[in-house]
Amino acid sequence: MSFRFGVLGAVAPTMAQWRGQAREAEALGYSALYVYDHLDPQYGPLVAAAVAAEATTSLHVGTLVLNNDLRNSVVLAREIATLGLAAEGRIEVGFGAGYEQSDYAAAGIALEDSRTRIDRLEESVSVMSTLWREGTVTFEGRHVQVHDALCEPRPLSAPRIIIGGARPRLLTLAAKLADTVNVNRMGSATHGDLGRMYSVDHYDRCLDVIRRAAGERFDSLELQIAAASVLLLGKGRPAGRAAAMLGFTSEGDLDSPAVLIGTVDELCERLWQRRQRWGFSNVVVPAEAMVAFAPVVAEMAGK
Repeated sequence: MSFRFGVLGAVAPTMAQWRGQAREAEALGYSALYVYDHLDPQYGPLVAAAVAAEATTSLHVGTLVLNNDLRNSVVLAREIATLGLAAEGRIEVGFGAGYEQSDYAAAGIALEDSRTRIDRLEESVSVMSTLWREGTVTFEGRHVQVHDALCEPRPLSAPRIIIGGARPRLLTLAAKLADTVNVNRMGSATHGDLGRMYSVDHYDRCLDVIRRAAGERFDSLELQIAAASVLLLGKGRPAGRAAAMLGFTSEGDLDSPAVLIGTVDELCERLWQRRQRWGFSNVVVPAEAMVAFAPVVAEMAGK
């Protein structure tokens, strides 16, 4: 698949500046602006996405990712359908099983075990997908039960679904249900060793899971990576030293698909190599790196 690039943002000091950020992302050649979903200081993701869509003409908007446990699937399907109509189809919606204890505490709901959360996510996505595709659904699952639910009006085409994960069960679900699979980091680092969280071995294992689970679907999947560190360097500045300053302790850490540290030429070459090795063609950078990373986007988008 051709390269495309996204921006992950959540907060701007004012809505006028948020609109400006969306317009700038579009002008710089990014294909999408995503909003994450935590109950800390940030805009509500669906409203923020709608505002960004209204401020732009070609930029896709969406979430990376919505916590499935915080919303009813039928109500959420209707809200996303309305967003799809407002954005004229320019939406990509990421879903996750939830993990942040503080979000659950703030919402007053229990953080259940991962198996339960992933099972509930699978049922919710199935309900929403059917509503977008057919306009109505009756579903009897273990966690989700709905009867004659409606979703009208709805977009001409179903929203693009993103599901992310780092462990086999969630990656398997993503491979079967998503259009875009976001491959996350592995766990937490110890003693400041960020390289362990983003090791090339971890991504090798993740892609093996996705290939096996997707089967014939694999060639149609878009594979997405969210950058952990982005640093554009001038010619002659050693990338290894800059990586060490950011907490990556070995030269090999620069090979991780989540690490974008180097000159424009070096990063372009690494993106080619990463697409060849893992298939990553959708690269997301944090909003604060949007302008600095733009020369790479200008060189690689669409190739």
